[in-house]
Amino acid sequence: MSQAVKKQALGRGLSALLKDPENNIQSVNDKNADKVVGNIIELEIDAIEINPFQPRSNFNEESLQELATSIRELGVIQPITVRKLDFNKYQLISGERRLRASKINKMTTIPAYIRIANDQESLEMALVENIQRHDLDPIEIALSYQRLIDEIQLTQEQMSDRVGKKRSTIANYLRLLKLDPIIQTGIRDGFISMGHGRAIINIDDQDVQTDIYQKIVSQNLSVRETEALVKSYQESLKPAAKKVTKTVAFSIAEDEKKAIANYFGAKVDVKMAGNGKGKISIPFHSEEDFHRIIKLIKG
Repeated sequence: MSQAVKKQALGRGLSALLKDPENNIQSVNDKNADKVVGNIIELEIDAIEINPFQPRSNFNEESLQELATSIRELGVIQPITVRKLDFNKYQLISGERRLRASKINKMTTIPAYIRIANDQESLEMALVENIQRHDLDPIEIALSYQRLIDEIQLTQEQMSDRVGKKRSTIANYLRLLKLDPIIQTGIRDGFISMGHGRAIINIDDQDVQTDIYQKIVSQNLSVRETEALVKSYQESLKPAAKKVTKTVAFSIAEDEKKAIANYFGAKVDVKMAGNGKGKISIPFHSEEDFHRIIKLIKG
């Protein structure tokens, strides 16, 4: 059984547990509460109410439709988070766009993390313990870090202390969540590595991201080859250097050069630069000759 199927089965099992009146979990001290904290649960959308204190009220319809299309193709990659209010009654904490997009798709359930009373410490422990597992893919780790930021209000520095990872390592995982959902799914399914993802994230345009992702998969590109491809794309965006055409501001006629030479009684060397500047070199053959030229200059 694949990891995704196992998680789905687990979510449905926990969902049934929560719908059992004899398991009305309200606190982390209640029976079976440990099975809920930190786990993904398939929750009925009709049982979730919008948080009335949600500060965001405007949602771009086109953006929601795009998210709905992504969810139809890939599923809900990042579960929403809800607070348990009563028996089979929940209030949304985060993920309103995902919930609205799922409703557009007429879905009846959605994967969710459930917060219950006084579960702050338990949730933090569950998330930190989850990150330490060896079978997590990079996106799952990134999502766990993001939950610690969103729900426990930990800074990256505090997370570094909790999970024993460098702050730069945590930042690299979190950046993966900026990738196009298709690419995130590709990382989760093992089509590309975290190294590939880190290279692609340096491109802001998600359409270009997916183009490069498809090349990686179809051509079996290595991380180094991907980095070179990204660098080549970035170089192509730089404006082409303007060619500086050297032009001579003016020209010196041969008779003018001869006139200078005749005046000083020496073979004078006249050189011109492209910017109109130049140099006149007057040779002399002895001290007497030098003083002769100086008298001519002084007039």
